Amino acid sequence: MASAADQLASSINLAKFSKATDLKKRLWFTLGALIVFRMLSYVPLPGIDPTALGLLAQQTQGGVLDFFNNFTGGALSRMSIVAMGVMPYITASIVIQLATSLSPQLNAIKKEGESGRKRLNQYTRYGTVLLTAVQGYFLVQGLEAAGAAKGLSPVVEPGLAFTLTAVVSLIGGTMFLMWIGEQITSRGIGNGISLIIMAGIVARLPVTLVQLFESGRSGSIDPLRLIFVIVGVALLVLFICFMERAQRRILIQYPKRQTARGVQAERSHLPLKLNTAGVIPPIFASSLLLLPLTITQFAGQAVSGESWWGDLVSNLNIWLRHGSPIYMSLYAAGIIFFSFFYTAVVFNPEETADNLKRYGGFIPGIRPGKNTEQYFDYVLTRITVIGAAYLTIICLVPEWAFSAMSIPFLMGGTSLLIVVNVTMDTVTQIQSHLLAHQYGDLIKKAKLKGGRAR
Repeated sequence: MASAADQLASSINLAKFSKATDLKKRLWFTLGALIVFRMLSYVPLPGIDPTALGLLAQQTQGGVLDFFNNFTGGALSRMSIVAMGVMPYITASIVIQLATSLSPQLNAIKKEGESGRKRLNQYTRYGTVLLTAVQGYFLVQGLEAAGAAKGLSPVVEPGLAFTLTAVVSLIGGTMFLMWIGEQITSRGIGNGISLIIMAGIVARLPVTLVQLFESGRSGSIDPLRLIFVIVGVALLVLFICFMERAQRRILIQYPKRQTARGVQAERSHLPLKLNTAGVIPPIFASSLLLLPLTITQFAGQAVSGESWWGDLVSNLNIWLRHGSPIYMSLYAAGIIFFSFFYTAVVFNPEETADNLKRYGGFIPGIRPGKNTEQYFDYVLTRITVIGAAYLTIICLVPEWAFSAMSIPFLMGGTSLLIVVNVTMDTVTQIQSHLLAHQYGDLIKKAKLKGGRAR
């Protein structure tokens, strides 16, 4: 049976959309914020030579930096002031959430309500500044070292002044993106941070498609493989849409009540998404992997061949390069861990069971209270296993297949998952706003008719 939002979506027309003024303001604000993000990705760091940087980027293609560059919409390859993107903010959020689960003091702050949430957000911002400063320093040092190794000079005047200026600029760019994301979440449509990541991926999509079709035209890729990629991506998008809408509906029954039709028992369903964690596990896992890999890759360029430590760092970059078995294994482990962790954060079986007991609801055949909590935990654990396996397959199998066939397609499973998931979530929120607008009009009409009747 179609939901109310689905029924409304089937009857949406331009007339109803044009009357929803609040929704239009939110959409325009979101679009404007994303345009600002894309404009900032073309603002280079002070002291950068764009020509030499472009030549250096062509000579150092491949590896984890291309994957990172895909998330930032090309800002990293241009060394813009938002080259770090929102990944430091996401990493800081992970650290704070993990610390909240492990530390009784932070857990007590979390339970304080709105004031506690603001304090934790402030800690996340402090962590973002620290992580951006560390990553930015190694990024700048690695840029100078890579330029010297290749005989290029992307930095006009290397030295302490450039390092300080570049790191401060990177911190300012990341913090501004974080602020834009928070503004989109509160004043726009959808999750701001997820939309910024999606905008970066979508911005790289035309370049990826041009490279793919150019490889097919030049003959470097077999036409059958090209058709396989196109069909595979289409099937992958359909599979993601199907799995994101899959639910496990638990029957909830309430005590019998006297109604106009006699004594009736009220029934409803508690929907549990198969992928309760959404797109968070791949983003968290990739963010945690990109943090040390970015540092070690640039640090390895600076100290390679100078000592056993430099050789160790260089070998570590080879072992953990994007697409290697160790990288894939760590990525899969991170996705599985964060699937269970974030599901536990989002859905609390004990709290849900207590709420059902308070309002007289129960699951047929299950006693209220502790037994209901155990049943929720039983069902949630099993559907999370399926959800974690689905995310792991989506994120790893396409990238492995493209790598095995030597196909230069950067829009792997992780990127497609983020784009499709964020798009579906944004469309759902738009439908919710339209549904609320429609109900608001009905209430106004009912009040007008009631006033005239008097």
